[in-house]
Amino acid sequence: MPSHGKLRPFTVTGIGSLPFSAPDAALELIARCTPVVPHWPQLPRRSRQEFFTNQFLGLLVRLGLLREAPEGWHFAPDSPGWVPGLTAFYERYLASASGEEAADREFAPSPEAAGGLYAFAEAFASGRFAAAETVKGQVAGPLSVGLNLCDREGKPAYYDPQLRELVVNCLARSAAWQARMLAERCRRPVVIFVDDPAVGAWGTSQHVGLDREAMVADLAEIARAVREAGAVPGIHCCAGVDWSIPLAAGFVVLSFDAYGFFSPLLAHSRELAPFLAAGGVLAWGLVPTSPQAWEETPSSLARRWREGVRMLEERGLDGELLRRQCILTPSCGTGLLEPDLAVHIYELTAATGELLRDSFSPGT
Repeated sequence: MPSHGKLRPFTVTGIGSLPFSAPDAALELIARCTPVVPHWPQLPRRSRQEFFTNQFLGLLVRLGLLREAPEGWHFAPDSPGWVPGLTAFYERYLASASGEEAADREFAPSPEAAGGLYAFAEAFASGRFAAAETVKGQVAGPLSVGLNLCDREGKPAYYDPQLRELVVNCLARSAAWQARMLAERCRRPVVIFVDDPAVGAWGTSQHVGLDREAMVADLAEIARAVREAGAVPGIHCCAGVDWSIPLAAGFVVLSFDAYGFFSPLLAHSRELAPFLAAGGVLAWGLVPTSPQAWEETPSSLARRWREGVRMLEERGLDGELLRRQCILTPSCGTGLLEPDLAVHIYELTAATGELLRDSFSPGT
């Protein structure tokens, strides 16, 4: 199995976002409910800079390539400063890719854009996460960013080859910087999830212009950057996606919404067999990130997991690998929920993991 801390079966972690405006409340919940694989908290309620689609594109903003307007963020390829800004970006990109630390830091999100990340690293230094075996980070995915950010005419950036490449390269270097920073500050193995639910746009009538090979290549570029930085690449898609795309991109951890979108994963069970045989891990998003969570219990969710495993075994997958290479998460981030519901979801995830872990034994 790749070096990701040898995650124990039914270890729990979170997807990323939490509905708090200050890091400390988020860190307390993470430390209490996901102590073995803690993640840094994204806090979109803090400011617009922490919004998912632009959180990791600070360098593009500083160079004038990505601009903020009252109606939202947009690219400005027709502006007078575009060519100089683009040149400056690729100078930094190439320097970062060749290992120059100063250039690498240019791709770090600012404390205003990722306050939870820096507070998380400081908490490690103070011993707050002493039980951690692995740490988890996350970065926005290229589809989710490129389909949501547009140019001034409203055309999604992902459909413009120059803008798509810009987004992919910036996210890849940001992910690599984050992987190295977490490893250095936390002294633990690192897993970086690429959060890209927009992979589910493939095959829909609204996005007939998407090219599957380009999607695989873009995701693979970020996975490669994470791997070269010494971390394990994972992907999170909380939608009905064609899982052959992330599998082809070379991710080691697949994080999926096992509560609401289990069928799409089941449909790709044939591709999952070599993934599991190579040490791949399934991160089951068992706990719904909706008020439905109030109606679930650890026992009901454990039954749901066992039923899912049974269906995958019927498709020919190795049940022993499914049990051993399994972690648990909420089905998605909780940043848009009410705080009490988010707390309940984390507690329910932790309790479900404990229940399954206590009942687990080889061959069961």
